[in-house]
Amino acid sequence: MANNSQRTHLRVQALCEGAIMVALAQALSYVKFIELPNGGSLTPAMFPILFFAVRWGLRWGLGAGFVFGVLQLMFDNAYAWGWQSILLDYLLAFTPLGLAGLFRGKSWGIFPGTVLGCAARFVVHYISGVTVYRIVVPTEIPGFGTFDNPVLYSLVYNGVYMLPNTLLALAIAGILYVPLKKYFAGSDLRR
Repeated sequence: MANNSQRTHLRVQALCEGAIMVALAQALSYVKFIELPNGGSLTPAMFPILFFAVRWGLRWGLGAGFVFGVLQLMFDNAYAWGWQSILLDYLLAFTPLGLAGLFRGKSWGIFPGTVLGCAARFVVHYISGVTVYRIVVPTEIPGFGTFDNPVLYSLVYNGVYMLPNTLLALAIAGILYVPLKKYFAGSDLRR
């Protein structure tokens, strides 16, 4: 009986922490240091999802990433060119942040988890750029020139905001790692 009660307690705790982290991510998504004209911005918003995923694991992390993607679609002035763009750039792009959960319980797991989650999100945006947004080429990216190749255009356009987002998430993790070490590792959770 106690074992079942403990599992229920952990499930409720995960749901509550997940709701808080998704809400925090949504709030942080409005802090935009850079915003690109066709979608994409530099924000600290990914970090709470990555943190939650490393803390609770893959399944919970993927769920939180998906919910965050839905909220981004609903509340962040979604820039989409049809249902394919909605699917790729919102519902599927934010979900892979939860891949950071593969590093649950690992020492320093937030760092490789952040790289993996952000790289997977980049790949989804890249695929969207090559398949959906290819129709906007040739196009100019200020400071990078004019592109007539959708593969190169998607690589540069999505890299312009995803690489700094990854570095920002890593910097936040680096700053918070020592004071929150037991929370990153999830060692405070009763299992």
